[in-house]
Amino acid sequence: MLSPPAPHSPWTAAPQYQNKFADIKAPRDGSFDKLGKDKHWLLRQASNPMSNSSVDYLDNAYRKRWQTLLSVDDMVAALVKKLQDIKELNNTYIFYTSDNGYHTGQFSLPIDKRQLYEFDIRTPLLVRGPGIKPNITVKAPVLNIDLAPTILDISGTNLSAFNADGQSFLSQMAPSLRNGTARPFFLVEYTGEGNPNSDPDCPKLGPGVFHCFPDCVCEDAFNNTYACVRSLSSNENLQYCELQILSLL
Repeated sequence: MLSPPAPHSPWTAAPQYQNKFADIKAPRDGSFDKLGKDKHWLLRQASNPMSNSSVDYLDNAYRKRWQTLLSVDDMVAALVKKLQDIKELNNTYIFYTSDNGYHTGQFSLPIDKRQLYEFDIRTPLLVRGPGIKPNITVKAPVLNIDLAPTILDISGTNLSAFNADGQSFLSQMAPSLRNGTARPFFLVEYTGEGNPNSDPDCPKLGPGVFHCFPDCVCEDAFNNTYACVRSLSSNENLQYCELQILSLL
């Protein structure tokens, strides 16, 4: 397994990439700098519209993350070349993914990854290997807990011998190798982090919040603990969530 820290902060790019993407800004999508007035309390506390300093901060973070990922591109290219050189590329499965999504200005939250919305819970997943046709998109839901069962399935392991939380998605990406069905729903859950003491830079906010920057906009809190059920099908795309309210007394 290869697990580079990029694009995590402090977003220090390799010297040859530090001037790349000079004009790149974070995408201004439909939820960019929109107050989440009908969302849960953590989104309603965001400053709207965002200050110029917050927008500059998130644009800079977005740009630097791209710069650091160029080194990840180099790593992947080197891996593929090595497999080609030893004539094992067509006998190897490569999984390329991330551990979380990320937001840059959605619902006026500058940057982070801890919310129950699509931009934070959805992650990229690319797979190549024997039996997988190129340029196909699997529309069935796939979770990070499915990676281990899928790898075991590829190896020929009898999955019925294991009590795994996830399920193999080999049948979804390589129907010629396996038959199977997609799950109709799945769980999304997170335990919020907070500071038991008030943030010295934002003392008026009191205890229990976390990552309150820039402009004292908090990205997390003890009371950002949630569990959601996500239902996805050809005619349904729903998510029901419950948040746990924790007392700090």
